[in-house]
Amino acid sequence: MSELSVLPEPQRVFYHFEQISRIPRPSGQEKAVGDYLLAFAARNELEASRDAAGNVIIIKEASAGRETDEPLILQGHMDMVCEKEPDCTKDMETEGLDLVLDGDWLYAEGTTLGGDDGIAVAIALALLEDDTLSHPRLEFVCTTEEETGMGGAHGLDPASLKGRLLLNIDSEEEGMLTAGCAGGENLVLRLPLKSEPADGTILELSLSGLTGGHSGACIQCGRANADVVMLRILRRLCTAHGIRLISLEGGTKHNAVPRNSQAVIAADDAAAVQEEIRQLEGALKKEFEVTDPGLQLAVREIDNFGKALTAAGTKALVTLLSSFPDGVMHMDQHLEGLVETSLNLGILRVSGTELYAEYLVRSSLESRLDEMLQLFTFIAGQYGASLTCADRYPAWQYVADSAFRRKAVSLFEKQYGKKPVVETIHAGLECGLLSEKIPGLDAVSLGPDIENIHTPQERMSVSSVQRTYDLIRSIIES
Repeated sequence: MSELSVLPEPQRVFYHFEQISRIPRPSGQEKAVGDYLLAFAARNELEASRDAAGNVIIIKEASAGRETDEPLILQGHMDMVCEKEPDCTKDMETEGLDLVLDGDWLYAEGTTLGGDDGIAVAIALALLEDDTLSHPRLEFVCTTEEETGMGGAHGLDPASLKGRLLLNIDSEEEGMLTAGCAGGENLVLRLPLKSEPADGTILELSLSGLTGGHSGACIQCGRANADVVMLRILRRLCTAHGIRLISLEGGTKHNAVPRNSQAVIAADDAAAVQEEIRQLEGALKKEFEVTDPGLQLAVREIDNFGKALTAAGTKALVTLLSSFPDGVMHMDQHLEGLVETSLNLGILRVSGTELYAEYLVRSSLESRLDEMLQLFTFIAGQYGASLTCADRYPAWQYVADSAFRRKAVSLFEKQYGKKPVVETIHAGLECGLLSEKIPGLDAVSLGPDIENIHTPQERMSVSSVQRTYDLIRSIIES
């Protein structure tokens, strides 16, 4: 564990970030970090509660002279995307992170950092324990399962909240104030499979070294999706060599672009398949030399250990999965450069008995979400597959006249000497759901510089955290 006490102010922010980094907090397993929040509230004699969804709300009443000011909601989520390098042995469900400080950058050895959204938790706790701060009533809302469908926000009961101003601390680019975001929905495809004893030579195909990234922030970057590329490889091998699929596995999170994929196949002419793979690797390296310079495609013979689909069954399965679109579907008609609708095949599993595939569809338009659902339902039905949909969350619609955003812009200009960029984004934030639950909510989102989120290359700028903390503090004091 890195010793972050050497960092300058706001030292308590880094203290709390280090503490929560010691607590495993994958989505759905947030009880321990929730306990940390409740213990913090008890030590500081603050009102706190945890609801059935695991969300924690901590309330600090207004300081002297600020009792009649509008309450302010501070908001973030306690879970993180747990991704790691292939050679990393850490169990992210039971072990904390190994923080490393490298100049201005903080990262975790071999894994995601959890700056998304651990930094919101750390900033909020530092503010809540600061008795020198002049503040209105502060209401810190820390949700669960944000990364897997915003389950905490769906289950949040806002009855104890008086605020109608929301500062969401879940953006990853300093100098940008977020004022709207896409909605989304998880689509899960399942299909029972029949297999038979595998014959021929058994080959393992491994696609690795891809860049990956956040499926909302990076979907337009042209990076290779390991699942989609592996399906392309299997299509070619089906057509040219009649291979039989034994297993397929790629991706671990629906909202992260997969970086690795592995397939096991049975082949009659192993030498021809291996030569085909060598040729494909050269072509893929050329295609993705800018976005995925680390791409590697390997093949090796392994022992026969399972059953395989027939050649016809393999072709039908690959055809089914290839029928679904992936990547950017539509660009926004009003905001240049903004993705309107996208799809990400985030998790793909094929065994001898079942196909399981999980997609995340995002769009700023409800009609486009409905369109993708209808398309998937139609295609799945042609192959006898089942499709389930869950955790739809609404878009956070841009509001042209936001008094709270004007205040944040003014204070940003005062601190930085320049205007911030005010944008809507394709990634999902909880502001849309919270706006549905809290009528009249005026919201803005901001955060420090965090690069490569949802990948083991995630890193956070220390100096950016410091400046962001100062900005949030000035918003509260104003």
